[in-house]
Amino acid sequence: MAGRAWQLLRTRNPRTFTEKVRYKMLRDHRDLLVTFADKAAVRDYVTAAVGDHHLPRCIAVLDDAEGLRTVDLPESFVVKPTHGSGAVVVVSPDAPETARLTRPDWGWVYQHVQAPHANIDALVATAASWLQKLYGRGPNHEWAYSRVTPRVIVEEVLAAPDGSIPDDYKFFVFHQTCQYIQVDAGRFGDRTQDFYRPDWHHLPLSGGPPWAATPRPRPRRLAEMIELAETLARDTDFVRVDLYHLPDRVVVGELTSYPAGGDSPFDPVSFDAEFGSHWSVPRRYRAAFTSRRTTNREVRR
Repeated sequence: MAGRAWQLLRTRNPRTFTEKVRYKMLRDHRDLLVTFADKAAVRDYVTAAVGDHHLPRCIAVLDDAEGLRTVDLPESFVVKPTHGSGAVVVVSPDAPETARLTRPDWGWVYQHVQAPHANIDALVATAASWLQKLYGRGPNHEWAYSRVTPRVIVEEVLAAPDGSIPDDYKFFVFHQTCQYIQVDAGRFGDRTQDFYRPDWHHLPLSGGPPWAATPRPRPRRLAEMIELAETLARDTDFVRVDLYHLPDRVVVGELTSYPAGGDSPFDPVSFDAEFGSHWSVPRRYRAAFTSRRTTNREVRR
């Protein structure tokens, strides 16, 4: 209790983005954040807000890893835990031939492999390892994940036009307004990361990985993605909405309340304060969050 009291005291006047994420982790204990963190439960939230056509097809949700043996798995599929982030096994013919599943006891497995290298025994062992782990119980205590029932979810593989894993568009939404967009490409290979404003102005900001070698074109569905992200964020002060821009639709990947567990790197560091300037954290989070907007826009169908 004394440790938590000290953390509350030292984070009471946050200014930067990372400070405000830590402030939120310590103080915002609404059920909504548990829903966002739960990879299965968030599907109902997305369906109610914008429709299930913005979700990947769900093949199975399992309480026991052994249940994977009874699932009729297609040629390509995704397996991930419901109670964590940054853990996934993508099985598809487009994976590198040399890719192999790592030992599950090494941590939260994050792999893209071909089916011959993801036999059912290996998948069950990986999933069983996930179900024994608690996510987000480090120094910052990512509270919401500790309230999620550990399960395993199997979904369809999302693919770019060339069959590769699609780029990940991450929308930073403060008080129902998108201010920044992070784009991650090459997640299982030569990863790049770029930041943009909503008008697609590239920012001179690095979060670790290098920028893309050539300028990235403005996405055809950018306006739709921004509107979708802002709609999904209507019930909270901040959330990062991760989306995939596919040829025929936009798909929701994740709703993240704690980017990088409150340790997002900013180079130059001045962007930490700039990101934080858009976010007015409440003195107290209440069960029913009151939006600063009087109305919410609906996503165009």
